[in-house]
This record gives sequence, C-alpha cells and structure tokens, in this order.
Amino acid sequence: MRPRSLDEVMGQGHVLGPGKPLRRIIEGSGEASVILYGPPGTGKTTIASLISAAAGDNFVGLSALSSGVKEVRAVIDQARRDLVHGKRTVLFIDEVHRFSKTQQDALLAAVENRTVLLVAATTENPSFSVVAPLLSRSLLIQLKSLGPEDIRAVLMRALIDDRGYAAKLKSTDDAIDMLVQLAGGDARRSLTYLEAAAEALAEGETLTAEIVGVNINRAVARYDRDGDQHYDITSAFIKSIRGSDVDAALHYLARMIDAGEDPRFIARRLVIHASEDIGMADSTALQTAIAAYHAVSFIGMPEARITLAHATVHLATAPKSNAVYMAIDRALADVRRGNVGVVPPHLRDGHYAGAEKLGNAVGYQYPHDDPRGVVTQQYLPDELNQAVYYEPTTHGAEKRLHDFLGRLRRIVRGLG
Repeated sequence: MRPRSLDEVMGQGHVLGPGKPLRRIIEGSGEASVILYGPPGTGKTTIASLISAAAGDNFVGLSALSSGVKEVRAVIDQARRDLVHGKRTVLFIDEVHRFSKTQQDALLAAVENRTVLLVAATTENPSFSVVAPLLSRSLLIQLKSLGPEDIRAVLMRALIDDRGYAAKLKSTDDAIDMLVQLAGGDARRSLTYLEAAAEALAEGETLTAEIVGVNINRAVARYDRDGDQHYDITSAFIKSIRGSDVDAALHYLARMIDAGEDPRFIARRLVIHASEDIGMADSTALQTAIAAYHAVSFIGMPEARITLAHATVHLATAPKSNAVYMAIDRALADVRRGNVGVVPPHLRDGHYAGAEKLGNAVGYQYPHDDPRGVVTQQYLPDELNQAVYYEPTTHGAEKRLHDFLGRLRRIVRGLG
C-alpha cells in the first residue's frame, strides 16, 4: 500500500503543497539533499522513493544499522563514476541518527559536490543527532504524525485498492474508528493492525470493533527514552503540574509509566518541581515528593504508579511559588559577579584561642536573649547589606511569610 505518487501521500501538506521545496524536488525541479525528520509511519521512506524516481537514475538504500564508512565510500565512488556518464545517484540512508560522527562526515564532500543526492530519514531530532556540517548542506523537512482523517483515508484505501483487500473485506465504521485510535498517527501501524485483525476473520465475516479489540489489545504510545518524546513528555508533565492542570499531569504521567520510563526518574522530577515551583507556598509538597521517591525505590512497579500519582496530584493542586528558586539564583548571581565582601567580624568563628584578639565573634548578639527572638544586627557583608533575595508571594502558606518577613527585615536591619 506504499503510495506510488504525491497524490497518494497523506497528511504532509505543509511540506508537499504547491511551490514547497520538497514538492519541487519530487517533481524533478529541485536538487537539494534532504533530511526527513518525523515519527514512524509518516512517509519518510515513501518520500525518499518518490524523490529517487524523479531526481535520480540510480537509487541506493543504506541502513545505518548495517552499514559503515566502507559501504558509504563504496556508494560514493560508484556514484562518482556514474556521474561521469550522466547518471545521478540518490542515496537513501534510513535511521541516519544511528550513524557515528565519522560515518556522517564521510558524506560531506559528496553532498557538497552533489556527487549524490542524499535523502536521510530519522525519528530523532537532527539538531542533536546529525552533525552540523551535514545539516547545513541539507534541506531539513519535518514530517508530522498523521491526523485521524488521514489514517482513516489510508485504511479505506487499503480496503478497496487492488493492492489491498480489493473491496473483498467488509468493515464497520466502529472498527475503522478503533483502528484509527490505536494507530496513534502511524500509517504503517494502522495497516499492520488492520491486517492482524483481518486474519482472524472467517470467510465472509465483517470486521467489527469487537474483533479489532480482541486481536489488538492496546495502543502503543510513541515514546523513546533517549529521544525527543522522553524530553517532550517530561516537559509537558512538569509544565502541567506547574500550571495546576491535574488531569493533564496525570495523562503525561500515564504515558511515561506505560512506556516503561524509570519510575525513579519521574520521582526525581517531582522532588525538583516541589522546590522549584511550589517551595514555601506548600512545604509539605517536598515531603510528599521525597516520600514518593523512597517509596518507589523499595516498592517498584506496578504498585509504585499509585505513589507517583499521589505525589503528582499533590503537586499539581498545591499553591505555586517560584520565590525560593528565584531567591537562590539572585544570590548566586551576586556571588558570581564578585559581590561577596567579607564576613562581618561579629559573625566569624570565635571557638579557638586568639579569636577574640582578632575581633572575631566580638559584639555578636544572641537572638534568643531578646524576648522577640530576633535582634537588630548586620548579617550580610557591607557591600550587600541592603540586598533582598527572597521575595515571597501571597500564595498558599507563603502568604504568612509575605506578611511576616517584612517585619523581620525591619527589625534585623534596624528600620523600625
């Protein structure tokens, strides 16, 4: 069912529309090398074959899983000889992110000199997985997961096309709806699932949602623990907690759990978030997050999913404040600029012989001797005596600190 023409390619109108660079290449009026970046089942290999048909006399496909520098150089040498006779070579490299830096560097001169027209495919972000010189010599095209209507069109074509079931397989709308949902934007997966479900049918039987459900028992969410999905879903998880959307936070938590993410990684992110985005607005959030980390460590999955959900709900519904996070960064900024000064003499260590002669600890006032438990006394170095780093919000428990801290600072700094 692989598309044989541009018109059969589904869901990539943003790069295949009239006048777009990729369409020009496929139609034979463009000559740039291309890196196709996108999720599985979005048409990367199909587009490579269409480019080959339009732009080259020879098509050579290499897989980064089984090819090395030797194979790449052999293809380039042959392409150079063919070019002398007017034959253009399209070199397709699947999973180019798996090529080492040395292997990618071996392509540079051939791409630069247009000895080959390179079409590389990757599911990983090329900014992290492809060397910069190769990126700068290629047109980067990002493909998108197919939408529900695109997947539906792929499935309906398979039901009626002679290359598929040639109208001999009947299906209910509910069955197609379920296949669309299970596919997760992956056209290849949708066809695989259709075939698996169809194989279970008796002759003349209609494909129903029940049959699909029995034979395809779950969707497979795209998640690469070393790639974009790991970082994107983790980012969405934390931002959903920060934004107090508990349902979104649980959704992304479920995706990480279902994909087999290390539960300790998730728990560590919760511990960081408890201080970074909640802080003193609810100090118990940090206690819950740390407790979750320890619980996950000795309970393990699948039961630890409940503990992670407990902590996620607490943090997502807690009042938010980044005042602690901002406070330490302001203090660090001063230190890194050299605004440090010397420790005031009365705060220095006085627990050794000769300390008093140096003036260390002389004049220090013990706060507990004052009924208020606080005294007027300089603690910061002279250069920073009026610095303010921590500025509490009025959210949650931090509101009490917001009101109280002003009085504390006035007493400590002798402002009344």
